[in-house]
Amino acid sequence: MRRWLEAFEEFAIDVILERRYGKRAMALRWFLLSLSYLFTIGVQTRLWLFRHRFLRSHHPACFVISIGNLTVGGTGKTPVVEKFARTLQDHGRRVAILSRGYKSKKPPLFRRLQRKWLGLERRKPRIVHDGRRLLLDSRFAGDEPYMLAKSLANVIVLVDKDRVRSAMHAIREMKCDTLILDDGMQYLHLKHRLEICLIDAQAPFGNEYLLPRGTLREPPTNLRRASYIFITKTPEKGNAELIERIREYNRTAEIVECRHQPLYLRNLYDPDDRKPLEYLQGRYIAALSGIARPESFEQSLVALGANLEITKSFADHHRFTDRELQEFATRCSRRDLDLIVTTEKDSVRFPAKIAGLETPVYYLRVEIEILSGHESWESLVERLCRPQKLLAPERFFP
Repeated sequence: MRRWLEAFEEFAIDVILERRYGKRAMALRWFLLSLSYLFTIGVQTRLWLFRHRFLRSHHPACFVISIGNLTVGGTGKTPVVEKFARTLQDHGRRVAILSRGYKSKKPPLFRRLQRKWLGLERRKPRIVHDGRRLLLDSRFAGDEPYMLAKSLANVIVLVDKDRVRSAMHAIREMKCDTLILDDGMQYLHLKHRLEICLIDAQAPFGNEYLLPRGTLREPPTNLRRASYIFITKTPEKGNAELIERIREYNRTAEIVECRHQPLYLRNLYDPDDRKPLEYLQGRYIAALSGIARPESFEQSLVALGANLEITKSFADHHRFTDRELQEFATRCSRRDLDLIVTTEKDSVRFPAKIAGLETPVYYLRVEIEILSGHESWESLVERLCRPQKLLAPERFFP
């Protein structure tokens, strides 16, 4: 069943991105387009209800920074969240990252019912990292929260669909004064003091359609809610045309241009084995990924001088099985490839060991590099880290 659902998801994505043609694809596109009109009405109605306070937003007694986007996946959000969290923590803030934990696994049903019936604990968010140690693996945390917790080491990471509850726990129990709402642009139950929207320079507004026909979660006009706009994956030629279009929707937001800068390669099964980027030059490699836009990852490997012989991509957040990896490793061994390269996000979903693995597996470590808008970035950090008087959290969370 799981494989059938993933196969259908991949087919639907290909149809949405117009990679598939034929009668079935055409029929599905028309059906999804009709649903998109209904989705648009629902999105705009929901925003209107929040704007006019028919639906309630909770105001926590601390800074809430929302980092999100208008499209589904592919903007490179996780490295931006990591940069914000590390910078604010280094400047003396007590930071917590609040994540939904997309596709994370719940504890066994019997265990949840047992704890509920026995009253062993009240409902609280799953704690991925408590600021001192890592408490959950990627299955129960979700790949992105786990990756953030592992990379940041001393930043609190909480997972819960109810991020108001996560915020209460972070403020009351963990004494946090700054909350980063991961993928929070559409989460309006928690009031954002700062709205940061990421736009992928390679596909800024997807295919211009809203879900489910396209990849937009909201119409581009809703970009006006953003205080800061980060353009990611900036090309060599810059973003002049894109910035001009952004200004049609938002004339006041600060714009920061950045790119994902590769840093090094690290062996997935031997953390002490770290290679410089020059190691890729002239080597014959395979790329394996389960992300929204694998093309960007594969192009970056070619740009680093690698000979990309085999590529394999799965649906976003795909959890690799032993069989899939063994089959892929066998293909690579037969071609006598030098190494397999995956993304850091995908690396946390690999099993602890792959039987019969002959080709070494490395992940590419990347970091956000700001290309323009340095003054905007520095003033933003200064604004967030300036001491301020905050009211008691009880006033905001009845």
